[in-house]
Amino acid sequence: MKQVIDCTQNHNPIINKKLKEVSVEEGLAIAEELFQIHNKRKDGIGLAANQVGIDAQVAIVNVREPLVLINPKIISKENPIDYYEGCLSYPGKGISTQRYRDIIVSTAQSEADWYFSGAEENSEGKSGWDKGNLEQDQQNRILESVCIQHEIDHLMGKTIHDRQI
Repeated sequence: MKQVIDCTQNHNPIINKKLKEVSVEEGLAIAEELFQIHNKRKDGIGLAANQVGIDAQVAIVNVREPLVLINPKIISKENPIDYYEGCLSYPGKGISTQRYRDIIVSTAQSEADWYFSGAEENSEGKSGWDKGNLEQDQQNRILESVCIQHEIDHLMGKTIHDRQI
């Protein structure tokens, strides 16, 4: 099984390379391998193919639910936010970046676009004990949006260092 390449210790020739587009079938097979690596490590919330040495526009994200991104493109981004990010390829080297709270993404495996937003949900009709869950949900939705942007950056040959503010 492949492993995440630690770019602080080892050379990864494709970490800064725009990766090649792949078929949905090939992408799903790569995503399965990425999930196996991710699950074995038990850390991180996303993984891109180039982080394990595969030249393919495939990434996985697992914040609120497991997601597969095959040849993804961000087609809209709104509401910039500052975010402190880490990366499995650069362990212990967190960076403050600028991302977007709300994004729309297209992928090869879905005809519909995917919308991710960390916007606060309307809490009308919720009891006081639900408030904590709403706040945690909002934080998870922001984290998911940031993680998707992070993984798509990897597929385009960009790292958190390219987004440092």
